[in-house]
Amino acid sequence: METATVDLATTLRQQGYRVTQPRRAVWDALVRASGHMTVEQLSRQVEEPVDQASIYRTLKLFEELGLARMSHLGEGEASRWEPAHPDEHFHLVCRSCGTVDHHIGTLVRDIRNHLDDGHGFDVEDVELVVTGRCDDCRA
Repeated sequence: METATVDLATTLRQQGYRVTQPRRAVWDALVRASGHMTVEQLSRQVEEPVDQASIYRTLKLFEELGLARMSHLGEGEASRWEPAHPDEHFHLVCRSCGTVDHHIGTLVRDIRNHLDDGHGFDVEDVELVVTGRCDDCRA
């Protein structure tokens, strides 16, 4: 589901959920976010007063509905959230400055095919995180 084309109200109603102001506020902040946000960062971006427990519950619901995606981008790091995207996008995480970029390529598809064809494993989701140093930090 492409974020730009998602009608949150329609998606929630079709799945039997109410459209509440906290859900709308969390969605708006998530879509506006420039990057992969922790719940703490996201809570500072939410324009309505919404407690962190409600933000966690809302993000979990969005994940179940395929609207949001949680990523673990490093050992000991807090989970990060972003609007859902196909898993062909994988994450490049700079260990020096902490930036996170998406990279689109065929690697994830190749892994899926290899596991399915070579091992009979039905892949549901792939979370690929590559760590290193970005161009700016390498300079």
